[in-house]
Amino acid sequence: MNLCVVGAGYVGLVTSACFSDLGHSVACVDIDRTRIRLLNRGKVPIFEPGLEELIARNRRQGRLKFSTTIGPAVRSSQIIFIAVGTPAKTNGEADLSQVESVARDIGRHLNGDKVIVNKSTVPVGMGDVVASIIRERRGGRHRFSVASNPEFLREGSAVWDFMNPDRIVIGAGDPKTAETVAQLFRPINASMLITDIRSAEMIKVASNAFLATKISFINEIAALCDRVGADVGEVARGVGMDKRIGAAFLSAGAGYGGSCFPKDTLAMIAVMEREGLAPRILKATVQVNTEQRKRVLEKLKEAAGPLEGRTVAVWGLAFKANTDDLREAVSVDIIRALREAGVRVRAYDPAAMPKAKALLPGIAFARDPYDAVRDADALLILTEWNQFKEADLKRVKALMRRAVIVDGRNLCDMKAVRDLGFVYRGIGRSGPA
Repeated sequence: MNLCVVGAGYVGLVTSACFSDLGHSVACVDIDRTRIRLLNRGKVPIFEPGLEELIARNRRQGRLKFSTTIGPAVRSSQIIFIAVGTPAKTNGEADLSQVESVARDIGRHLNGDKVIVNKSTVPVGMGDVVASIIRERRGGRHRFSVASNPEFLREGSAVWDFMNPDRIVIGAGDPKTAETVAQLFRPINASMLITDIRSAEMIKVASNAFLATKISFINEIAALCDRVGADVGEVARGVGMDKRIGAAFLSAGAGYGGSCFPKDTLAMIAVMEREGLAPRILKATVQVNTEQRKRVLEKLKEAAGPLEGRTVAVWGLAFKANTDDLREAVSVDIIRALREAGVRVRAYDPAAMPKAKALLPGIAFARDPYDAVRDADALLILTEWNQFKEADLKRVKALMRRAVIVDGRNLCDMKAVRDLGFVYRGIGRSGPA
């Protein structure tokens, strides 16, 4: 099929590349001229394992093209995907202006029967809004239908997740539309749920809000483990063995971040309050996550003593490993708090430093993890990169002024680190010092 994907961010690029790899002809459109110029030169503006190779292969084979002009892409396509951002407003509601703008553009250029599929994360009812906007702009000349196909991609493994999903969710108002969208995914062996549009929209935000809640739950348990001398890793392992619960997202740490969990949880809160409901659990989820960042700083002060004038090395800036995404990253809040406290920060991240340099002025950036810890009074680990797991801690200790590690992702073997002479604090697993 001929497809148009509007939006060249994480979701749009992965969707475009993967559909083209499945044999479809894809036109990916974005208003960001710099981004499209980079893509047409073979450069991918985001760090995502496997994506650059996938884009290069399908561009060579002529199945994937990038443009800033939406009209020709809409007119030549049978199915149009909306994959633009819906960032949070200051009141927590999703900013839907980009989705609405794309819907207006689609309506203006509609030239035949089309299926418009929303992949952007939106509140319940946005499918009706998109349909209304297109209907108003098309002038009644052409038929179209709107569907919802929420994405469940994890940054750092998005290409794998697209090709090997837990489930494919399609929301549509009629069987013909649902089948048209379902045909795109036939080469992928996955469970498929076909439902109504509003339920599909709800599935996406409810999934993210639940996972955020699961993370905050284990972080709250970690705080109790610190007090009573239990190991949250062992607790999570035992709890996760229960098939009703599962082990995923039970890793205690410095808190969740990224473009989805914070935004979608706040959006769900806003929608519930608008509908006259009290989102008690979700509000607590957000509060626990905010406090978790403060707990990391408290552990650092406890382990290293007064921080003013000290040098703290930070391993990890991205909100998670295998990405360069700094949106809502724990590191940003913590580093800013350290700078306000008069701390010198020297940071290293395998992928996120180019973006961090603009976002975090006043900190030093290291060549590698060992350069970061040179003469540092403490090491703070904030992202779970494999590179940090495999680091030579004997060398780290020899380079540091003081042997202090605060492990915000529980990467280290606690006993081994302490046997080397480090003062060590993890999350919910510190045990006796």
